[in-house]
Amino acid sequence: MHTFLKVTAAAALLATGACASQPDPVKDTTPVVENTTPVEEKTEVVKTDPVVTSSIAPGSLEDFRVNVGERVYFDLDQYRLDTEDQEILKRQAAWLASYPNIRILVAGNADERGTREYNLALGERRANAVKEYLVSLGVSASRVDTVSYGKERPLAAGSDDQSWALNRNGWTQIVSGATS
Repeated sequence: MHTFLKVTAAAALLATGACASQPDPVKDTTPVVENTTPVEEKTEVVKTDPVVTSSIAPGSLEDFRVNVGERVYFDLDQYRLDTEDQEILKRQAAWLASYPNIRILVAGNADERGTREYNLALGERRANAVKEYLVSLGVSASRVDTVSYGKERPLAAGSDDQSWALNRNGWTQIVSGATS
């Protein structure tokens, strides 16, 4: 379910700011049958797709959002990073290594359930978990600030499981140093 929610969140984010991409090539699944009869050799012309150039500037906010990923998601009342979250944070760390002048703010968020105080504390633990993991991957702690918004800045409106899952996140925001 955690994976489904991440995919749903990614789809929702892409729907709001979609960019062109090439579809994966279709794989031929036709079974191979051995033929011992001589066959006339044919020359096959292969058409290639034109080169697609991206209008996303390397080192930009959009580059980070589209090509790296800016959010990780947490289970209910948890601040543990699962394998998928760690992969996103590894991409963030590699991207940040390429752009050493960029500073980030990691915001910890919670769903609407629970008291304001509880959710602020949980959001802080989530933001710190993201920061600590990035630092363990070589990102300088001086480049990473954290904040907890608790339940005050929901990503998704609604009082259902899907909305709550989207709102339990750690959001990495670029605050300075990005190109235009």
